[in-house]
Formats: sequence, C-alpha cells, structure tokens
Amino acid sequence: MSDSVFLKRTIVKKNLWSESLQEERKLRIYLPPGYNEVLSYPVVYCQDGEEFFNFGRIATLAGQLILEEDVEPFIIVGVEVDVKVRTQEYAPFGNRFEQYLSCFAEEIIPFIEHNYPVRRTPAERILAGDSLGGSVSLHLALAYPSIFNRILSLSGAFYPETREMIEDEEDLSWLTINMVVGLQETEYKTDTGVYDFVDMNRKTKALLEERGATVSYREKDGVHLWGFWQKELPESLLYFF
Repeated sequence: MSDSVFLKRTIVKKNLWSESLQEERKLRIYLPPGYNEVLSYPVVYCQDGEEFFNFGRIATLAGQLILEEDVEPFIIVGVEVDVKVRTQEYAPFGNRFEQYLSCFAEEIIPFIEHNYPVRRTPAERILAGDSLGGSVSLHLALAYPSIFNRILSLSGAFYPETREMIEDEEDLSWLTINMVVGLQETEYKTDTGVYDFVDMNRKTKALLEERGATVSYREKDGVHLWGFWQKELPESLLYFF
C-alpha cells in the first residue's frame, strides 16, 4: 500500500487557555482514517506534541498501523511545549511542574473529552513521551491514577527525584508501562547534567516491578534522538493496541 493513503489523515490544531499555567497551550489532534463522530476511540496523549508529529511521524505511523496491521483506529493528541521551559514543566524539580500536571489532567483531558469522541477509561488513554516527556507521563499517572495507568516511555529521563517518588509508592499493580532505551545512551548531556539513561531506565524498571507494575522493557542499539525513537514507536504503540 502506498504512503499516500496514510497521508490522507486529518490533523486539527487547537489552542487551549490554561488557568494553571496562565497561558495558551497548543494542541495537535490526529483523527484517524474513517473518523466518525458517532464512534468512540482510544486516545494517545503525547508530551512534546510538535516533535512527536514532526520527528516521530506518529500520524503516518498510526495510519500504517490502522490500515496495514488492522489496529483499532485511535486519536492522538500532541501537547506542545516551549523548549525554553520544558525542564521546568516536565522535571519533578521544575518550578512549573505542578502547574503542568494540573493543566494536563484537569484542563486538557476535559477539553478533549468534551470535543472529541475519545474513550474515558484509564485503559483507553495512553500517555506517551520521550526523555523527560516519558518521566512526566509517569508522574501524571502517579498523581492521577484514576485517569492514567498506561505509559509509553521512549528513553525516559527518570532522574533520582523521580525514582525517590516511585520508592514512596507501595502498590503500583494498576500501572502498565512500555519502556525502551538505547544502548548508546550511557553518557547523554542534558541541561541539568550528564546521565546514563541505560542505568537510569534499568533502575526505574526494577523499582516499578518491585511495586507490582506491569513493565514491558527493551534495550536496543540507539542514541538519544528521534531517529531511534521513531523506529521504536510502532512496536511501543502495538504493545497497547
């Protein structure tokens, strides 16, 4: 089947005013082939929304999964972020972290559920993120377990603060997470230091499993870039669909 079929999709752009963040937040919404408002759809919410669409090619990949792999059609919501404040919003030590969690769970989710026929159970909502986006997705589930229990993490930046918060949890048997990390990510420089993402993800996997979470985990040849994550995205999505 030619790629042109997959390109026939609808991507809607919306702006949402966030009381929590006191600013507008841009959303990109992918509506699958054959989209019909009388049906209901599972939904994937992506941190770094612009990058998931532009570099992750998630809309094209979704079309391929739906049309070629017979995956049930799903909606994708990309939540855009200003890279200048990304760490402040996504990292647990960031000064906009709590406000971002509130914006996501208490403003973006109701907005989408009011305007689109997405399913409203935690099992039909997936949170996806790369690096700190994977970390903040996990934090959203820990803060709002009645809303989120499925996480797709691409090379999650699970810093010590995040692991300490996981250690404080007693029972994570409600949580399902799909994790992938690149074996060449052992000395990755971020704005807060140099980190070994392989070690970080192994430790996080162990902490989650000790608390009963369902963890699907893989290590592959790859670096901390979208070229790696884009190749891994279909397998991660198929895990949930």
